[in-house]
Amino acid sequence: MPEPTNRSNWLVFLGLGFMWGSSYLFIKLAVDDFGTFTLVALRLAVGAALLWVVIRLAGQELPRQRRIYGHLLVMACVNIVIPFALITWAERSVDSSIAAIITAAVPLFAIIIAPLILHDEPIRVNGVIGLAVGFAGVVVLVSRNLGSAGSDITGEIALLGAALSYAVGAVYSRHNMRGVRPMIPAVFQVTFAMLIAAAIALVFEHPWDARPDAQAVFSIAWLGLLGSGLAYLANFRLLAAWGATRTTLVAYVIPVVGIVLGFVVLQESIDVRLLIGTGLVVGGVALVNSRYGRRRLFGRVPPRQVEVT
Repeated sequence: MPEPTNRSNWLVFLGLGFMWGSSYLFIKLAVDDFGTFTLVALRLAVGAALLWVVIRLAGQELPRQRRIYGHLLVMACVNIVIPFALITWAERSVDSSIAAIITAAVPLFAIIIAPLILHDEPIRVNGVIGLAVGFAGVVVLVSRNLGSAGSDITGEIALLGAALSYAVGAVYSRHNMRGVRPMIPAVFQVTFAMLIAAAIALVFEHPWDARPDAQAVFSIAWLGLLGSGLAYLANFRLLAAWGATRTTLVAYVIPVVGIVLGFVVLQESIDVRLLIGTGLVVGGVALVNSRYGRRRLFGRVPPRQVEVT
């Protein structure tokens, strides 16, 4: 049973929101100095090193079933390589604050995908309403570019693709990783993803030609140690202390951190359309997680329990 809420857990929660929310800023600061997959591979290498140290110090045993490693390889692609690459590529043309807001829409995609796979996560009334509200927010955000001549919304589309990939990964993980201690998926996902991203970077991007400045190097260290390392550890602590539902509330903090840091550090603009879009996306996610309006509309039928007499 999750332990009672206390001040230290709230501090960890805020720290997690800051680490994940600030990642969009540091991607923006480093993206012009590295190829897309080179940046992804470097941050994952730092994160993997940290996670392997922690898992060894914790003395956790590695899985012995071969099939688990197959699932972890799929999760590395869907949960890390694809979304990380899409977000990094998108931030070459999209503000870091917009990236933080649009990728917060992961729960909106999850409520569509989960009922097709998981019998205990049907589509409910609040989910449908939240989906409509959240995607109205995405339309408002994307419309900032549609009104300008020569606008390019491919970056925003890539961010939506990243959110969709995260949602697929979350459902896949819940379906196939039941009973596996959470540090195991984390360390192997990050490690496998690092190897895949590094292989792609070596073939297509010639990372040895990169000439990063001190800001880009610091950004890689931040992304690796915090965004891909300590953030996982903070997330696991909250999952153990609060449970999954309350921990997902961090999705409300990430866009706020992204907007504030983008404005303060990069002088990214904040206008009424941005605020309205953000409010709708966060409101949609809140409705999806709401305890009200949870009447079941659609979903897989739970397997029957066979009574033994």
